Amino acid sequence: MALDYKLVIWNSFKKQYDKLIVAGMLLYIIVFAVLTFVFNSETSVETLIIRAFGSLAIIMLHIVLVIGPLSRLNEKFLPILYNRRHLGVSMFLAAFIHGGFSMFQFHALGDVNPIYSVFTSNMDYNSLSNFPFQVLGFLALLILFAMAATSHDFFLSNLSAKVWKRLHMMVYLAYALIIAHVFLGAFQQEASLFSVSLMALGFITISSLHLRAAFKERKIDRAKTIVEEGWLEVCSIDDIEEDRAKIFTVNKERVAIFKYDGKLSAIHNVCKHQGGPLGEGKIIDGCVTCPWHGYQYLPHNGQSPPPFTEKVATYQLKLKNDIVYINPEALAEGTEVKPVDI
Repeated sequence: MALDYKLVIWNSFKKQYDKLIVAGMLLYIIVFAVLTFVFNSETSVETLIIRAFGSLAIIMLHIVLVIGPLSRLNEKFLPILYNRRHLGVSMFLAAFIHGGFSMFQFHALGDVNPIYSVFTSNMDYNSLSNFPFQVLGFLALLILFAMAATSHDFFLSNLSAKVWKRLHMMVYLAYALIIAHVFLGAFQQEASLFSVSLMALGFITISSLHLRAAFKERKIDRAKTIVEEGWLEVCSIDDIEEDRAKIFTVNKERVAIFKYDGKLSAIHNVCKHQGGPLGEGKIIDGCVTCPWHGYQYLPHNGQSPPPFTEKVATYQLKLKNDIVYINPEALAEGTEVKPVDI
């Protein structure tokens, strides 16, 4: 067993993903600048930077938000999920440049503190047609900063997984603020039609993908089981791939049943690290390996290999006429359960 967590083994191109992020950002800025000067040569450098990095941040934010549902719908997108933190931090940097240049151009040339000016230069908060939309963008930037600053396992460990996840779920609040920021700006003729169209298309795409993923998981949750003397019939042995798992809902909890080395074991589906779906991972080096960040658990006891201490609940299984049955009562986290021989 490895003594430290590492990138998921079947994702051997993480550095290439980082290079693609940087190359994609540079290419977008160059193309945006060229098109801007071709069709609107009078655009100032400051305005070009504001629009280029603002639209880039919007595109990257949409990519960040679709990675999750795409990965739940199709495991081929999992390699992108592994690199989502770097993409999120890069997106914040683009948003920071957009916000920084906006504050400099519109609020830094007077006698008032630029941040104070953002909130007080327009006090028409009761008007939709003249609402200070820059305030919404500034608040969204603060949320993105908090997320980027804590995008490391050090903060995950010290804040606790629960608090960390709640903090990073605020990306949806930031997204809502950005939507309002862009549409109000467009309403006041401060944003391009391109940005508005991009936001509208992006919102429809994100909403559709999240709904599809939710319906897929709801189907899993509603899967019917047959009870036999306290045991639930879940599937045929052939329904489970080698070194992989099938996910079922038992007593309103998702359980992953793994097939490996001629054996079956069942553990709780939720990784202790960031709530990743263990059942979508693989058995690697004898361990259930979470597809999100590579955290590992022994399938027969739900314990992480030493020196790590994470544990998940385990379940008893039995096999009868090639049909897999599960005891719906979860055992204590880390409880050893003898695997069922196939």
